[in-house]
Amino acid sequence: MTEPAGYGAVIFAKDVGTLARFYSELLSMAVVHSARDHVVLEVPGCQLVVHAIPARVANTIEITAPPALRTQTPIKLFFRVASLADARARAASLGGGLSPADKEWEARGFRACDGHDPEGNVLQLRQGRH
Repeated sequence: MTEPAGYGAVIFAKDVGTLARFYSELLSMAVVHSARDHVVLEVPGCQLVVHAIPARVANTIEITAPPALRTQTPIKLFFRVASLADARARAASLGGGLSPADKEWEARGFRACDGHDPEGNVLQLRQGRH
């Protein structure tokens, strides 16, 4: 049995497979469990669960291309990446996006940039010391 993750989050998704693939590939997270209605992703110390939105609610949600950003939420998750430039290209190829390099900023020893996943959830990626 593996040590449980110390930190984690749940992201609710209309399309669990697409969102799980986005976070898994963008953040190099391993799939540690997969079921029809959820996928558990993990890196040492942290789990991210991509969980299906109930069908009655999901049927009322339209995901556009590009997705409308869900900016009216009180939470923005952030994740560490080795390179913002590489993550920008990878996010775009996975259906999400990262703001252009001129929108990056520095604080407390890291460089950061906001972006979004394929369903429009806003996130932040950070490169450097955390």
